[in-house]
Amino acid sequence: MIKFSLTRINLIFILLALFIPSLVSAELRTFIKEYTYQASEFDSKASCRTIALEQVKRLLLEELGTYLETSTDVKDFQLTKDQIKAFSAGIVQTEILKEKWDGEKFWIEAKIKADPDEVTRKINYLRHDKETTQQYEDANKKAEAALREVEKLRKELELVKRDRGQIPRYDQALQDLNSSEWYRKGLAALRIDNNNEAVSAFTRALQLDPKYVSAYVDRAAANGRLGNIQQTLEDANKAIELDPGNARAYVNRGFAYSRLGNNQRALEDATKAIELDPRYAKAYVNRASTHSRLGNNRQSIEDATKAIELDSKNALAYVNRGNAYSKLGEYKLALADADRAIGLDPRNTLAFVNRGFAYHKLGDYQHALADASRAIELDPKNAMAYANRGDANKKLGYNEQAISDYRSAARLGYKKVQDYLRSKGISW
Repeated sequence: MIKFSLTRINLIFILLALFIPSLVSAELRTFIKEYTYQASEFDSKASCRTIALEQVKRLLLEELGTYLETSTDVKDFQLTKDQIKAFSAGIVQTEILKEKWDGEKFWIEAKIKADPDEVTRKINYLRHDKETTQQYEDANKKAEAALREVEKLRKELELVKRDRGQIPRYDQALQDLNSSEWYRKGLAALRIDNNNEAVSAFTRALQLDPKYVSAYVDRAAANGRLGNIQQTLEDANKAIELDPGNARAYVNRGFAYSRLGNNQRALEDATKAIELDPRYAKAYVNRASTHSRLGNNRQSIEDATKAIELDSKNALAYVNRGNAYSKLGEYKLALADADRAIGLDPRNTLAFVNRGFAYHKLGDYQHALADASRAIELDPKNAMAYANRGDANKKLGYNEQAISDYRSAARLGYKKVQDYLRSKGISW
């Protein structure tokens, strides 16, 4: 067997989008609200629509939140009404039914259609994800603050009509309200891994508010998933410049450094994120993967274990710990962690790569072959999966298939496999 398949694994941490499968609804409830906004002499049609849309959404979420509180298990989650509204805003979609502008008033009617049981399940999932909780709460706080400012300035302008100096502040408050709406659109796109749309929405938010820290942080995350590493680095740096205490920004910057091969800076940023937020599971996951790349396997296991203590559903924490166990030759522990990772995330390629390698080391070549094949199905460009399947095929006596897999790994740039084939006089 070629003895290099896993020892060359260089795990990079992955900024995961939250994905919650849509379930077939058994009982949909529809909530419909309308809102009329009376324009002032300082308003345009666009500003009236912005305010009316925000207000009708608030009314809908209030009604949905009240229903959930009184009719479902949400009351057992010990969440505030604002938290329920924040989570619901990230789960349900508001549909505009009608809108009308007569030059003085903007009227809008909208609805939310939702299965309360499904929304409850998703809220339960979201409330255990600290990062997602913070994203939704920040988005709602900004929108509410902007709306309060709009209402306050409107009253001031009506009282002192000749004080035209207030109008720029009013316009800025409207821009902040628009910015928060674009940010929430970006979050919705990020949640379903629509990263190009997320980047576009966060960019619109930043055009309206160039100091919107959360938009920089989450645009960095979306760019990271797209492989736009330089943009990830730039956005994370800008977020840190605006808010040096933002742990998520350091996590994203550490990701960029890891992709650029600067593991020492990646380690420093993960450590800084942990200093800022000692209960931030993702920061421990990222530091664990960085330790793994640096060969610090015991430290990697320690950090991954801490991440699991903080978030027992973090599949990547089990992937990283299992990888470190394998490097230390503790294959049964590696197998157990890979099993847990796959149970949490059945589409995690690295978990199947790790488990297949552990099976191989434990002499179970059929299972090793099956896991390598599954990894290839999930990621046809994963060189390690082809190398591992080649190893399993070779052990099982399927030499032609083994060579075919080794050639695939070589074409994908796996240098050790290239050297092996070259030594045998085999081209790829």
